[in-house]
Amino acid sequence: MAGADIGLGSWFTRRVLQTPDRPALTFDGSTRSYRQMNHDLNRLAAALKAGGICRGDRVGFLGLNQPLYFDLLFAAARLGAIFVPLNFRLTGPELDYIVNDAGVHTLVVDGPHRPVIDSVRDRLGCRCFLSADGPAPGWQPIADFVGDAAPLAQGVETADDDIAVIMYTSGTTGRPKGVMLTHGNFWWANVNGSLGADISESDVSIVMAPLFHIGGLNVTPLSAWQKGGHVILHRNFDPARFLSDVAAYRVTTTFAVPAMLLFISQQPDFASADLSSLKMILCGGAPVPEPLLRLYNARGVPMNQGYGLTETAPSGTFLGNDFALAKLGSAGKPAFFVDLRIVGDDGRTPLGPNERGEVIMRGPNIMRGYWNKPEATAAAIDAEGWFHSGDIGYLDDDGFLYICDRLKDMIISGGENIYPAEVEAVLYAHDDVVEVAIFGEPDEKWGESVTAVAALKAGAALDIETLRAWATERLARYKLPTRLEIVDALPRNPAGKVLKFELRDRFRR
Repeated sequence: MAGADIGLGSWFTRRVLQTPDRPALTFDGSTRSYRQMNHDLNRLAAALKAGGICRGDRVGFLGLNQPLYFDLLFAAARLGAIFVPLNFRLTGPELDYIVNDAGVHTLVVDGPHRPVIDSVRDRLGCRCFLSADGPAPGWQPIADFVGDAAPLAQGVETADDDIAVIMYTSGTTGRPKGVMLTHGNFWWANVNGSLGADISESDVSIVMAPLFHIGGLNVTPLSAWQKGGHVILHRNFDPARFLSDVAAYRVTTTFAVPAMLLFISQQPDFASADLSSLKMILCGGAPVPEPLLRLYNARGVPMNQGYGLTETAPSGTFLGNDFALAKLGSAGKPAFFVDLRIVGDDGRTPLGPNERGEVIMRGPNIMRGYWNKPEATAAAIDAEGWFHSGDIGYLDDDGFLYICDRLKDMIISGGENIYPAEVEAVLYAHDDVVEVAIFGEPDEKWGESVTAVAALKAGAALDIETLRAWATERLARYKLPTRLEIVDALPRNPAGKVLKFELRDRFRR
């Protein structure tokens, strides 16, 4: 017997057959049933096919959260094409690189973000530019593009290892890497989620994290739909609206990063808000501070933390509310179908309890590799299929994972991954900068903030406001330094490597 097609397009179609009239997606007060959503995405798939999209072609989307995001994801899957969600916080030059690296065939962009694409459009290799929300010069409205297309009658079959999504994550070399996530990766990540958390057909989940992040795209919405649940989609994160919609829709689950939870807790009506329907908040991106964890627990809201990366789709570990306080600071135990080890400096030798080393993982949720980067893929996934995370951690005597440090110096600010090498590469181009180093510092609001230490040319003067203003056109705002320290020269070891630990010690607040 041939294996079942577990592709995104296939399982959604099967779910529609099971629960056609249940509410599937609510956005701005408008709700579509599973049947209606399936009809819309199949009309979109037919239009994309007529527009030249074939198996393996890339379809990109740039914009804030909206139903079209998911329609494009599933429509592309129905054609065997690949969906490329784009970070709307990036600048024109950053998007120029990503869109061309992915080889996007059809690019769909919403109104607020068309100007940034227009600024680099003459450098993009896209064959089709579509406006997500109305007419604009040089852009065909997607409503006109779809026109009166009849729904696609039959989607293509997909293999487990066919690429479904290319999701770009910042790279330590200064260039983003396209993480190739397969249909199988999504399926098994959701199986892990369902086996680790209490996912049910009666779930109502608010999705408020940006969908260009794996946390927003694949922590709650897809698993909710697999079970026949209801997704409430917010265009962006609005803490006041979150509280009101939890009560209005009797929301049971959501995903958030700690900074979002902090902002929600700071709402004037947080203490009186009706949170009784919430059975679980899934939190990732950074550890939840103990006071915040206790605050939500006091409101009767369980907090389920986890650890994962874009490369793991993002299934890795899961800490259920049974251990949330007993194992405070832990990222939990490996997900059901994830093998996890802590290894020594050779990248192979397993370490014992409480010994610190690199976190490596293996399982059917691990990415296929990095798009167009075979060397980076080989460096990340070894011959035995273990993904090397670049994070330092340890397992306690009970097998719970604790994350301690990052081999790659990654900074996490408000749930966004920031790689110092990328920021340094941009700041080096400033006329007054001789050399610069970037590192993260603890920040009560965002988790971490970006600090720059720079040596300047003789006679030059530079302050943080001037540097930020200059870099705004070149870097997304969340990557901009919030602190600048000037030194005569950066400390280096005999091999010439910058000693960032010395900078951290010297400038620690």
